[in-house]
Amino acid sequence: MKKLRIYLDTSVISFLDADDAPDFRRVTEEFFAKYAGQNELYGSDVLLRELDWDPDTERRKRHMNILREHNVFLLPRDRDDEVAHLADAYLQQQVVPAKKRDDALHVAYATVFEMDVLLSWNFKHLANIRREARFAAVNQAEGYWRSPRIVSPLEVEDEEE
Repeated sequence: MKKLRIYLDTSVISFLDADDAPDFRRVTEEFFAKYAGQNELYGSDVLLRELDWDPDTERRKRHMNILREHNVFLLPRDRDDEVAHLADAYLQQQVVPAKKRDDALHVAYATVFEMDVLLSWNFKHLANIRREARFAAVNQAEGYWRSPRIVSPLEVEDEEE
């Protein structure tokens, strides 16, 4: 079975500490325990920056350790201008609100680097069918014919189970 190239948005890491959402936390833990090693995991500087905003030093360290433990590869910065241009196109087309530029950047990174999946618990701005279609439309208008699937960890499972 081909490994999926999965881009992680910040919510996936954050939900490992989601005491207020125990079901999502359990599913996220299960994703890392069962499926992370079967796929290639990626993140970006946006992920690192958002994790670094956490005022809890111990939680920040835990999150960084998770990235290391699961060999999350950080995408190179050599295409940042291209990523920023695509994120701006999402904002101009109002796919996401102007205040959510980081969400647009996550999708742009996943698109520019041809990820199979963008994994997110952000149902409002990312992981929903209507937004996914709107991102894909902007991607095509900008010359990107391959858009990532934008799904939650609930939707990633091994075919053999």
